[in-house]
Amino acid sequence: MKVEIWAEVTCPWCGLGSHRVDRAVERFEHGDEVEVVHHSFPLSNGFPADRTVSTREALLSKHGISGAQAEAATGQIESLAAAEGLSPYRVLDNVVGNTDLAHEFLAHASAQGKNREAWDTIFRAYFGKAEPVFALDDLLRLADELGLDRDKACQVLTERRYRTQVQDEARRARRLGATGAPFIVVDGRYAVPGAQDSDTLLDLLRTAWEEGHPLTPAPAGDAPGCGPDGCAVPARP
Repeated sequence: MKVEIWAEVTCPWCGLGSHRVDRAVERFEHGDEVEVVHHSFPLSNGFPADRTVSTREALLSKHGISGAQAEAATGQIESLAAAEGLSPYRVLDNVVGNTDLAHEFLAHASAQGKNREAWDTIFRAYFGKAEPVFALDDLLRLADELGLDRDKACQVLTERRYRTQVQDEARRARRLGATGAPFIVVDGRYAVPGAQDSDTLLDLLRTAWEEGHPLTPAPAGDAPGCGPDGCAVPARP
């Protein structure tokens, strides 16, 4: 069974949502048969590609949120993350920027068989360490951490080889009904917007599993059982 997550690198609900999916899969009885795959849903192409701004500045310029409002809005997410084992989880005291190149890096890492590892690493770097993940040098540092060939990663990112693939992933999410991130699809049938809690996700995994693996009655044979007319008493030998 496959669980697909569309996410934005700098979206705090996406990092938390990814963590909640992991927790749900860990608790799921058939978790070892679940494949979790991350896809890109870039939402930050309105930011310039050559610089970053503080999260505080971005909240003020894009949403008119500042001061105590910003503290409250981001503090709630940080508290939820801490309660679920993500600590530190830095939202307000961070920077934001254009993530297009970061998504192309993630597509490259995925093509090298490191989809899950790459997304976990970039979320950990950005939210756990408040490290920038926007410029080429930032991403080559992550390539080293993941054991990817640094020269190849540099060439791929410089040539923007995965730009179209990233755009296609976002278009697919929109076709499935996504209007924001995170956006989760379970077994190709259930679409879930937002960072749902792990209990809700666990219930959804169980529902999808039961529908995809219906019970098949075995041949009755001579085994005793109860039918519509009651339970037969085994004949004495």
